[in-house]
Parts: sequence; structure tokens; C-alpha cells
Amino acid sequence: MPAKLKVFRTPIGFHDAYVAAPSQKAALAAWGAEANLFARGQAEVVTDPALTAEPLANPGKVIRKARGSIADHLAALPAAKPSAKAPNKAPAKSARKTPPRPSRKALDAAEAALDEAAQAYAAARAEVEEREAAIRRERRELDREHERTTARLEKSRTQAEAAYRAAMAEWRDG
Repeated sequence: MPAKLKVFRTPIGFHDAYVAAPSQKAALAAWGAEANLFARGQAEVVTDPALTAEPLANPGKVIRKARGSIADHLAALPAAKPSAKAPNKAPAKSARKTPPRPSRKALDAAEAALDEAAQAYAAARAEVEEREAAIRRERRELDREHERTTARLEKSRTQAEAAYRAAMAEWRDG
């Protein structure tokens, strides 16, 4: 019987991350957390049926739900303070640029090679299974032919033995 699932929640930015898992350890693994968020008070068990329905329908999958509306999020922002030095200037861009997004090319090639290998294996296996079936049919026919030949030869041997015994009996009596 599978372990009973509990629903756990942790905040991530403007969202809450929910996951249905059998244990806190499994929930931490689903979130990809490196630290124990439960020990830090940053994660908790959820029992509200309205909040547990979707995670329980998708066990092990992280479900993100927004906390509040966009208006709530904007209202929570601090009021903008005008700058004394440059009231109408845009803020200076940081010197650090974000690195380019990593390429999926190698991953896509590896997945394609894996798919190709699986298809080649399936085709080769089907061919081997066809040859095995042909060999089984050939062996059955060989067995039947052997039985027919053996029966014919046994009958011939029985007749030869009977003729020999009759000839021996005649020779002894003779």
C-alpha cells in the first residue's frame, strides 16, 4: 500500500509552492531545497481542503499558486522616493550583464540519440522474435517428421523381427 500523502507549502517569491508527498524529505526533494525549510519555519503542512485538492491530484508535482493579486503586490511595494541628484534620469544600468541562456543542443542531441537507440532496439528485437518463431515452427515440423519416420521404422523392425523369429523357428525345427 502506498504511503499516505500530505500536502506541504513553502513561499517562493509572490507564489506558494505546494506539493503532495509522503514525507517532509520528499517535499524538500520535490522543491529542490538544499536546506531543511521545515526546521527554519519556511515550510509547513497544509490541511485546508481547498488548498490540498490540486496537489493531491498531482502527487510529487510542485504546484505554484499566487499569493494575493497583482494589486496586492503593487500596494505592498514601498513608495518611490525621488532622487535628489537626478530627478528625471533613468537609474544607471548595472555593469554586470546576465549570461546567455544555456544551449539545449547537447541535451536535444542526447535525447534524439536515446530515442534512435530505443527504436533500433525495438526493430532488432522484433526481427529476432520473428526468427525465433520460425525456428520453433521448424523444430515442431522436424519433431513431427522424426515421429513419423520412427513409427515407420519401428513397424518395419517389428516385421523384420517377426520374420527372423519365424525363420529361426523353422530352421531349428528343420
